[in-house]
Amino acid sequence: MQLHTLTPRTKSKKPAPVGRGGKRGKTSGRGGKGQTARAGHKIRPEVRDLIKKLPKRRGFGKNRSRTVRTNRIPLAAVNVAALEAAYQTGETVSPATLLAKGLVRREKGRAPSVKILGTGEVTKALVVEKCLLSGSARAALQKAGATINA
Repeated sequence: MQLHTLTPRTKSKKPAPVGRGGKRGKTSGRGGKGQTARAGHKIRPEVRDLIKKLPKRRGFGKNRSRTVRTNRIPLAAVNVAALEAAYQTGETVSPATLLAKGLVRREKGRAPSVKILGTGEVTKALVVEKCLLSGSARAALQKAGATINA
């Protein structure tokens, strides 16, 4: 056995060819030249504002980690027609009872904030607690004789 007769057990894997056209496109992961490749010169504010208008960047401000509230719990929407089907007269409608009846899902491990919308009809006098209401839902529930505790 001599050194020139030895062969590796696994083939050596060459890195993917980058920067010659092909699948990665344009600069192929190598960044740009010109203004973006120069030290000390930032993008002009009016160009930055133009970038902020693109949908991908809209609403984030300068630093997404500071401006986007990740711990915010979104609203769960429930129509009055669903309340009519799931509740009996005099029962309490709250985020906890809606969660128990399966009308809303848990958000980040707890009951979500709930907004009741006015689609459908309601005839039962319910007790609504800790829920936001749309104008049409409020009118429909008051017409049915519901008690609303904000």
